[in-house]
Amino acid sequence: MMTFVSHCLRSVLCSVACLSALAYGGQSNAAAEEPSSILLENVRVFDGKSPRVSSPTNVLIVGPLIKSISSTALSESDGSVTRIDGGGRVLMPGLIDAHWHSMFLATTPLVGLTSDVGYLNLLAAEQAKATLMRGFTTVRDLGGPAFSLKQATDEGVVPGPRIYPSGAMITVTSGHGDFRMMYELPRVIGGQLTRTEQIGASAVTDTPDEVRIRVREQLMQGATQIKLTAGGGVSSPHSPLDVSTFTLPELRAAVEAAENWGTYVAVHAYTSRAVRTALDAGVKCIEHGHLVDEATAKLMAEKQVWWSLQPFVFDEATNPFSEGSQEAAKKKEVAEGTDRAYALAKKYKIKTAWGSDILFSPILAKGQNAMLTRMVRWYTPAEVLIMATSTNAQLLTMSGKRNPYPGKLGVVEEGAYADLLLVDGNPLENIELIDDPTKNLVVIIKNGAIAKNSLTPAGRTSP
Repeated sequence: MMTFVSHCLRSVLCSVACLSALAYGGQSNAAAEEPSSILLENVRVFDGKSPRVSSPTNVLIVGPLIKSISSTALSESDGSVTRIDGGGRVLMPGLIDAHWHSMFLATTPLVGLTSDVGYLNLLAAEQAKATLMRGFTTVRDLGGPAFSLKQATDEGVVPGPRIYPSGAMITVTSGHGDFRMMYELPRVIGGQLTRTEQIGASAVTDTPDEVRIRVREQLMQGATQIKLTAGGGVSSPHSPLDVSTFTLPELRAAVEAAENWGTYVAVHAYTSRAVRTALDAGVKCIEHGHLVDEATAKLMAEKQVWWSLQPFVFDEATNPFSEGSQEAAKKKEVAEGTDRAYALAKKYKIKTAWGSDILFSPILAKGQNAMLTRMVRWYTPAEVLIMATSTNAQLLTMSGKRNPYPGKLGVVEEGAYADLLLVDGNPLENIELIDDPTKNLVVIIKNGAIAKNSLTPAGRTSP
C-alpha cells in the first residue's frame, strides 16, 4: 500500500513539475522575444553613491536592467522604446526600507490575530501598492507571513516592492512576538499551535532544538534572512524592554542553522545585554539597539555587524498608543535613546542601515517617507539618501545565495536593476521633496516596468 501511495505521489509531483516548467518556459520565451525598453532623456543622475547629481544624461533600460548611461544620445535599433523626457529632473535609485512589516500595516493587533490569512493578504496587497507608490521599490520584511505576497509581486499579480522575507518572527515564551492570552497557559509541549504560529506571524521556541526547527521551516519557505527577538519590545504584551529572552545556546542554534543555508540572523534587541548575547552568538545584524551603552556600540564596530536603526522619536500626534499605557512609556524610553544611538553609530563608523518599522496602522504607513527625511536630524540629505539606497542594498547582499534578486540594487549604473525614481526637483538640496511622493515622484520604475508616469509626452507634469 505504501509503495502504491509513494508511486502516486511521485507521479503527481512529476506532473506538477512538468506543468510548471511549461508555464515558466512560456513566460521566459515570451520575455526573450521582445524585452521592453525605456529611454529616459535629459535627466540628472543621483547614482546612490556619490553626494552629487550628474550633468544632463540619458539612461536606457532594456528588460529589467539599465543597459546604458550616456551624455550622448541613446536609441534602440528596433524603434520600440518608450521615451520619457526628464526635463532636467533628478533620476535616483528606488528607495529601500530595511525594516518593514508588509503583512501588518493595515491591521490592528486584534485584526491581525483573529482574521483569516487570506483577508490579511488582500489588505497587504493594497498596502504593497501604496508602498511602491511612495517610491520604495524594495523592502526587507522583518516578520510576518509575506511569502505569498512576495510571490504575487514577483509575478506581477499585484504591484509592490521587492520583498526580502524573514517569515515568522522567532521568539520565546513571554518574548516579543508571543501574543498569547493568559488563559492559553501553560503551554503544552507538542500541543496546539498559537494563532500567530498558525498564520506564520511568529513562532514560540524554548530550546535550541525548537529554534533549529523553526529557523529551518522559514528557510524552507524562502526566507532570505532569519529574525529572532532577543529582548523585549515596545508592542510586546508580556516582555518589558529590559529583559533578555533567548539564551546563548538558543541564539547559536539559529545562527548555525542560518549559516548552513548561507544566510544570517538579525535580532530585535534594545539593551546592551541583549545585544551582547547576540554578538557572542554570531548574529550579523542588530535591529533597533537604541538603549545600548558605548562599550557595546564599540564591540559592534569591532565585530563588523550591521546596525539597523530606526529614527524613533516620541511624537504625541502620531503616537499609536494611548496616553499612560505601558506601550507609550516604552516607546518614550526608546525614543529618548535615539539621539545617542545615532551618535554612537557615527562615532564608531558602524555599518548603519535605515528602516521604518511601522506596524498596525495604515495611517502611520503613510508617514514612511517622513521617517526617512527625519534622518537629517543626524545626517546630511546626501548621507540619508545614500543610506536608503546603496547602503541598504549592501545589507541585502548578506543573504548570499538565498538572495532572490542577485543583481545590483540601490544604484543607478549600467547592469543594475532598473528600480528608479524621477524626482521633480533635487532631493540632495531639498530632501523634503521625498515627503510628498504623489506630487514629486513623477515617474516610478520597478524592475524595468513603469509603475507610475505623471508626465505628458513633452515632459511636463500632468495636471
